[in-house]
Amino acid sequence: MTIDTLPRFTAADFRRRAAVHQLPREQNVYGDHRLNPDLASLFVHDQLRDAAVLVPVVDRAGEASVILTQRAAKLRSHSGEIAFPGGRLDPTDPTPEYAALRETEEEIGLNSDFIEVVGRLPDYVTGSGFRIVPVLSVVKPDFMLTINEDEVADAFEVPLSFLMDPANHVRGSRIWNNRERFFYRMPFGERNIWGVTAGIIRVVYERLYA
Repeated sequence: MTIDTLPRFTAADFRRRAAVHQLPREQNVYGDHRLNPDLASLFVHDQLRDAAVLVPVVDRAGEASVILTQRAAKLRSHSGEIAFPGGRLDPTDPTPEYAALRETEEEIGLNSDFIEVVGRLPDYVTGSGFRIVPVLSVVKPDFMLTINEDEVADAFEVPLSFLMDPANHVRGSRIWNNRERFFYRMPFGERNIWGVTAGIIRVVYERLYA
């Protein structure tokens, strides 16, 4: 069965698309600077800190969903924002995939036994000084989450079809250091998915679905 004959927005379809689009690691990174080329020198530099996030696509019957988290309000950076599970690479992490799985279990209690890594996206550079590796994965549906309240306020699922619909990719802006800075946002009910998380979702769309 090919991508064209697989039902769209299922975990099987996502897995196949991720496999087909595997490419060597790219020198040109994605990131906040793609919408803000005049700020590229502030985002892309030699002092970026390495991080990894998991893009967890849940194998729900009929249509897949994506696990997202809401960061705890007491965190010093990006508090209360919607995020993928993940974080900085530790010196003992052998690969970004290992780091993404480790952070996912630490934050929401999702054990790696439920997770199948199916690929990765090009690095994503953020205005806050990180070089993030987005790790693509398929998650078995019979999991139970245990939220680490020191880091995460909530975890929830969003239909993959919603996130991969470009009509839901709204281009927003705000003033940052006296300059207009552009970003994507994807309002979902009362949730406002925006910034880095929306940017990575947009890359998933551009690389696998556009």
